[in-house]
Amino acid sequence: MESLFQCGRVVSVAAVASSGLAFGFAGTASSATSTQESGMEMAQRVLATIPLIDGHNDLPWEIRNAEVPGDVRAYGLEGRTAGHTDIPRLREGRVGGQFWSVYVPVTAMEEGVAARTQLEQIDIALALIREHPEHFELAQTAADVGRIFAQGRIASILGMEGGHVIENSLGVLRAFYELGARYMTLTHSASHDWADSSEGPFRHGGLSDFGREVVREMNRLGMLVDLSHASDATMSDALDVAQAPVIFSHSAARALTEHHRNVPDSILRRLPENGGVIMIVFYPPFVSERQSAELTDVADHLDYVKGLIGADHVGLGSDFDGIPTVVRGLEDVSTFPDLLAELARRGWSEAELRKVAGENILRVMRESEVVARRLQ
Repeated sequence: MESLFQCGRVVSVAAVASSGLAFGFAGTASSATSTQESGMEMAQRVLATIPLIDGHNDLPWEIRNAEVPGDVRAYGLEGRTAGHTDIPRLREGRVGGQFWSVYVPVTAMEEGVAARTQLEQIDIALALIREHPEHFELAQTAADVGRIFAQGRIASILGMEGGHVIENSLGVLRAFYELGARYMTLTHSASHDWADSSEGPFRHGGLSDFGREVVREMNRLGMLVDLSHASDATMSDALDVAQAPVIFSHSAARALTEHHRNVPDSILRRLPENGGVIMIVFYPPFVSERQSAELTDVADHLDYVKGLIGADHVGLGSDFDGIPTVVRGLEDVSTFPDLLAELARRGWSEAELRKVAGENILRVMRESEVVARRLQ
């Protein structure tokens, strides 16, 4: 989530060939060249066998702020919504796994209602899953994701956005894990009592002693440590402490786009040793220094990370329904196959496409579960 907004109706520029399959393949325009067709064909093969897992989607917050606040049924996911996400477009985009962000703004911390608001957001996300059992199922492990995908449904994983929601309590952190939260972004748009945000103010020079304890407890639980929104020092401190792979659920490479929300090379180079993954975001200001951005800009960031640290450490983290502007060619959840097709045209192998689509984040989940069992 980068800002609160009510977006207008958005229309994908991707040409889509309809099919009756639960995970329908996205098609190519009739004027497509043979190279484009080959790229899309490779994307289709990949998405038939590996769940495409998006690291960050703020649909629960959109539902909270909809015309009928918090009412999943009234939001109308079975048809076209005003936002970036609905069931037909998720199917069109071949989404097999989705981290639903259960975002809580820092204003809730300032008002003293962060934990309560977090519970309400988890309730909305669970209702989203419960109201559409033919399409969604809650996933709490990597094995769950594989099983749910094999059954033709979308594995739904909960990710908390902002460590302020635990209100300085490891007990609250454990309770949120029991409710299904499987990652937590250590900070959001402001620093708090135990961690510095990329937006400041820089109060601790990274993590406080308690912040390090939070990371250790997340590793013990099997909750992924998400470093998107964290300051550089917080990123570094978390990597010093973490025994399990970390993630960046929705960030990009600072070497290509100079923005405090992006990740510097000094941190990216530490991911191979840690085993972590950066999931590239689709927000124009993070992937382009122009006024607008294209699908090719997102592909450039994916290329850059692959070239710097390898294809084992990159994934996709759209931030759909949490961004006020979109990348041209990646307007909504229906467009994921177009991005994979572009990577194929750039020379990514089928094995590399499988990694970026879902295998990397599934590996991170499995390794986190192994670490948790050892620490417990």
